[in-house]
Amino acid sequence: MPVGIFRVCLVVITAIVNHPLLFPKENGTVPENTEEIIQKMKEREESLRLERLRLEQEIAEQEATQKTLEKAAEVVEEIKEEKVRWDMWTALSMVIFLLIELWRQDFQEGIWQDTGGEEDDMAVLGKAFKGVAFPDKAVLASFYEKRILGTTADMARMREMVEGFADDLLEALRSVCNRDADMEVEDCMGVGSMYENWRVRKPFVCDLIVPFAPPEPYCFRSQTWCSGDSFPPDEQGYGTIKVCRADEDVTGCICDKTKLGEDMLCLLHSQPNTTRPSSEMEDLLCFKNTQYLDADQVMKWFQIAVTKAWNRISHKYEFDLSFSLLDSPGALKIKFKSGKSIAFNLTPVVQYENSDVYFISHFPRSSLAADLPSSTHWFLTFAVYERRFIQLVSKTLPANACHVSCLQILSFLHGKQCSLTGPSGLTNYHLKTVMLHLLQARPSQNWAPEKLEACLQDMLKFLEKCLHEKKLYHFFIGNGKVPAELGFPIIFQRAEPLNLFRPFVLRRDVYRKTVDTFHEMLRNMSALINEYTVHIPLAQTNGIHKESL
Repeated sequence: MPVGIFRVCLVVITAIVNHPLLFPKENGTVPENTEEIIQKMKEREESLRLERLRLEQEIAEQEATQKTLEKAAEVVEEIKEEKVRWDMWTALSMVIFLLIELWRQDFQEGIWQDTGGEEDDMAVLGKAFKGVAFPDKAVLASFYEKRILGTTADMARMREMVEGFADDLLEALRSVCNRDADMEVEDCMGVGSMYENWRVRKPFVCDLIVPFAPPEPYCFRSQTWCSGDSFPPDEQGYGTIKVCRADEDVTGCICDKTKLGEDMLCLLHSQPNTTRPSSEMEDLLCFKNTQYLDADQVMKWFQIAVTKAWNRISHKYEFDLSFSLLDSPGALKIKFKSGKSIAFNLTPVVQYENSDVYFISHFPRSSLAADLPSSTHWFLTFAVYERRFIQLVSKTLPANACHVSCLQILSFLHGKQCSLTGPSGLTNYHLKTVMLHLLQARPSQNWAPEKLEACLQDMLKFLEKCLHEKKLYHFFIGNGKVPAELGFPIIFQRAEPLNLFRPFVLRRDVYRKTVDTFHEMLRNMSALINEYTVHIPLAQTNGIHKESL
């Protein structure tokens, strides 16, 4: 029984399992559904492939963007590091500059113009003196006696004649001027090479300066580039002159700087006196609409006054007087009936405070102040102190010292070379400045007459060194070692040194021409000296040398 029941159940189960409606055979029904599924699977596969490509592209773009951001961050970091380094170098440079400036100021108090030593001279002058045949003592002594002494014998007589005539001319000028309105002219003074006894080239020209002052109640108040106010580099060495009333406060009253009300009155100055008409200031030779003295107006007034003065005294003399140069207003020439003539310069100047420093409108026959910033700027001349310094130092030198002889020979050689190759940037004032520096730096015994050759070489070496460095300081400005006996104003001793060779820094063509002329002069030195030298026996050399110097 149980076995039968089991068999019946097995049959039923088998029938159910094998029923075609419950479990159809494969590929037995709905073949179209299979193709649709396959098509959908292909579409799905294509969609997944496109999605994969899109994702790969986005990943690539993100990687590129990330790299760009990383590079930008690196650049910013480098810029920051560079800025830090630059700030560090800037700060370090400023520190170095300040240290150099402090060292320069300390060094300036000690040796403000380096005259150089023997080793420095040889290093600088190796090329310049190579192949140069320097004249010996005998040749130099003979040249000095025949060429220099022979041409300077009449200088004293010429100075005396010119000074006498200039005094007479200025006395006549005072008589023709209006004492209440015109400038007051003082006595003239002789300056320059003629009065320092070293001029060698003809024609001999005397340089006379004439101080003048304004009429009462006016006075001159000067201001220089070293008086405290800032001056541009091209105006160093200049100053301005203001024409003021003598009763005006030097520091200036507040009424000049503040507008007073109608019911207010300055107890020191009345309002009408503070404003002067422009015509009155022009009568005082000021620049238009200013209180500053005009150099051009002064020279015009001086020329007219000299002409009137000469007309008054011309009957006393048997010669004619005329202005010799149009570009030099104070250049005068005396013409004798025999055809001979004597030239001299009469230049008006203004005294600086109570010293012997003077404001001068121009330098005759010199390019030292050729380009004035304006006609209200005046150059300062220290010619009186230069003459006094030479006289003071000469008292400490050996008898017949050769300092003036060296300057005369050097001036002659340079002038002769310029006549052959054309003018250069060097002037006689530069040569004299070289001598002044060496007079202060070298021991007095080095200027003995028998050391003429060595001293001349020293001057040439020092000049070559200055040309090489483009630096030659004015002797007095910034020189703290000026002898106290001269009474030189302390304001100029404490000023920054004034480089006379500054134009060489600004104009390379002039500098090159000057250096070429100097080197050419060195090469032609022996020929120029031998041209004027009479050869004498060696036994007579020492006697002539001592006697001539």
